[in-house]
Amino acid sequence: MLPSVRKANTTLRLFGIFKVPLIWYCRPKILAIDEQQVVVKIPLKRRTKNHLNSMYFGSLAVGADVAGGFLAIAKAEQYGKRVSLAFKTVEAQFLKRPEADVIFTCRDGALIDQMLQHTMNSGERVNQAVTIIATCPSISGDEVVAQFSLTLSLKALV
Repeated sequence: MLPSVRKANTTLRLFGIFKVPLIWYCRPKILAIDEQQVVVKIPLKRRTKNHLNSMYFGSLAVGADVAGGFLAIAKAEQYGKRVSLAFKTVEAQFLKRPEADVIFTCRDGALIDQMLQHTMNSGERVNQAVTIIATCPSISGDEVVAQFSLTLSLKALV
């Protein structure tokens, strides 16, 4: 069973503080997590915006990173295994200026399950692209403001 939203946010905060301070600095918050998807919010504040008062693309990259990676880490823990996780390539399309809080959604839970099964069975590193969609619901509803394709690289650790 995946962690509750509360536990997931505590884990994310601690990971940001101790492992990747830039994640902590941007203050992402997990809004929902289940077997198929994770939904993450990054608030538009002074620390995440650019000179145009929209979200800085570095902050958008942090949101995509968290949405794409957290589900894989949570699912690996669910299997009782540790994995080495990295992103190998990043492709992004910035479609509209995100001028409010941004919601990042990754719905590739089934793909991540397949990747974890493969690496746990074979011991080999597995690379697959996961898709993350960014929206600004308070301004434009479900209209996509950015779309990311991150090549997730997983390897089961002994």
